[in-house]
Amino acid sequence: MYLNQKDGWIEVIAGPMFAGKTEELLRRVKRLEYAKKHVVVFKPLLDDRFSESEVVSHNNNSTKSVNISYAKQIFDFIDDQTEVVAVDEIQFLDCEAVGIMEYLASRGIRVIVSGLDKDFRGEPFSFMPKLLSLAEYVTKLTAICVKCGKPATRTQRMVNGKPARYVDPIIMIGAEESYEARCRACHKVYRKPNPHKGKIRKHDES
Repeated sequence: MYLNQKDGWIEVIAGPMFAGKTEELLRRVKRLEYAKKHVVVFKPLLDDRFSESEVVSHNNNSTKSVNISYAKQIFDFIDDQTEVVAVDEIQFLDCEAVGIMEYLASRGIRVIVSGLDKDFRGEPFSFMPKLLSLAEYVTKLTAICVKCGKPATRTQRMVNGKPARYVDPIIMIGAEESYEARCRACHKVYRKPNPHKGKIRKHDES
């Protein structure tokens, strides 16, 4: 497979929610489609916020996509003519996605993926750190903090109007929740453990 390809690499577009990750992925896909490249776009079945058959940005730009539940299903929809594979919200797939993206790139396919680099706790999201380290090209986007207006690098989860608890599951089903972009200082996680709290000594002015 893919013996007609000469070049392959991985591009990761990462950042918090509302940073324009999907918009950037769509921009790259559209350029490649204009260039008559054979592009196949995927998104996790879990992500049905705007459409079940399209990748849609917050600006309502869109492109047709294939819904998959598991990363290995990508092989069911590509062949030796595929030049580009794009995956939106890749963090919602299983960990096998990393090895599959590596394999596709090694076989000459340009891989473009977008996803959250951190979860609502402000911690690395699943396999994203590994994918970021393996990628040839990484674009980290920021949003605007809804509290102070500074660059936002984190996603704030609110549940019933209050900051989510640290012990809440990464993916919640059936809860009344919303999300905001926030900077480090304004990002809150209820009861997040901090083993280093209080370890900075106060300066003795005497």
